[in-house]
Amino acid sequence: MRLIPIIGLEIHARLKTKSKMFSDCPNVDDTAAPNTAIDPVSTGQPGALPAVNAEAVRLGVRAGLALGCRIPDEAHFDRKNYFYPDLPKGYQISQYDHPIAEHGAIMIDDRRIGITRAHLEEDAAKNIHDAATNSTLVDFNRAGVPLLEIVSEPDIRSPAEAKAYVQEVQAILRTVGASDADMEKGYMRCDANISMLEVDEENHSAAEFNPKIEVKNLNSFRAVERALTYEIERQTKMHEAGEMPVGATRGWDENKGSTFEQRLKETNADYRYFPEPDLPPLDLRLIREEEKAKLPALPATRRAMLIEEFGFTSEDARFFVANDWTDYVERVMGELPEWGEEIPTIAKLASSWLKNKLASILASENKTITDANITPENFAEFLHLIDDNIINSANAQKLLTLMHETGSDPSHLMEEHNLGQMNDPAAMTKLVSELIAQNPEQVEQIKAGKIVLVKWFVGVIMKSTEGRANPTAAEEEVKKQLGL
Repeated sequence: MRLIPIIGLEIHARLKTKSKMFSDCPNVDDTAAPNTAIDPVSTGQPGALPAVNAEAVRLGVRAGLALGCRIPDEAHFDRKNYFYPDLPKGYQISQYDHPIAEHGAIMIDDRRIGITRAHLEEDAAKNIHDAATNSTLVDFNRAGVPLLEIVSEPDIRSPAEAKAYVQEVQAILRTVGASDADMEKGYMRCDANISMLEVDEENHSAAEFNPKIEVKNLNSFRAVERALTYEIERQTKMHEAGEMPVGATRGWDENKGSTFEQRLKETNADYRYFPEPDLPPLDLRLIREEEKAKLPALPATRRAMLIEEFGFTSEDARFFVANDWTDYVERVMGELPEWGEEIPTIAKLASSWLKNKLASILASENKTITDANITPENFAEFLHLIDDNIINSANAQKLLTLMHETGSDPSHLMEEHNLGQMNDPAAMTKLVSELIAQNPEQVEQIKAGKIVLVKWFVGVIMKSTEGRANPTAAEEEVKKQLGL
């Protein structure tokens, strides 16, 4: 017998709407001052009635289609009852047996991960625990924010696959504009359900599913992978000791790298679902057809295009799509001429300067590609300057920073700041000759076998030319004049 992990994920994504799920109260992020975006509906005041946010419904349908789901003709809202300080009404308006989308799937490395359902609901408020005063404060800004909960089938078999699944869902939601899905900002959260299944390899059979453990509110890809890895180890040890895990809800302590029990697992019966009496059923037929007609190319398709058309690696393509760089990259590559057999070379050059250099500049300012002050046309011209050896790598880094700071074209900035590469062989010969004459001690050491000092001469040349010399050409000239 061996144990295999059975993993299913519940992803909660904040929909990209201006107002909340059931009122016209603004949908603000967590940087807003506490309790400044509240209204009678989201705080559960007596007599306040909900009204469905039409844009949230549309985004939910769009996301459902992108996740390969069937969109029914009609969806219903239900009340999910539980009592907690962050839920002023004592129930959450959600969807139970008639969700907005169901029976979908996405592919992760040639494996199909089924999606049971995706349903609309409102978010709860946010509890803030103050250890200094031993009290809990409640910020109702988040109460009523529209969420799409995406529930997978228990098809995931490893922490790495779970992480990849969450990343793919994030990319899909961003591509269709349904959600920013930023886990660090709380726009997407994940609950992970996991149990260990005993498999008899000799008889090719498996036992019944064991009680599942739900790890709540994982807010990063790393947390998803680490929490599941920990639970696999913990539950495996329990099975080996003859213990059976009891269904429970657990939290994740990022600092300790471990989960901790919060409460025993509820069942659907505990929530006492019943139809929401204040909201009529949703007719999805027209919205379904409209959204189906304008669904954009999805992440898997866009990754394939970047690889096949432009020669990027699968790792490059995954980065560009996951970070919403695809449109920018397509425009950069579209500005470049046909490279024929050199396509992999220019793709490697473009990838290096986009993923490493430009991404680093943007990250240092906490910005995304949409904030870049460099047009795709200017970035393509910049790559030409590098490929044609008009500017060397060191000065290209300076030029890229200037381009982002000013928004100007690279050729103009290169001339203005004298960053172009020195390509005059006669000038290089003269410069090296003068340096050799000025540094007889270093010359003697090189002739005595200390060849590493050739690099010292190259460094002096680069400094004296303010980085404009070609370091390879400089090294070759030094070696030539010293007879090496």
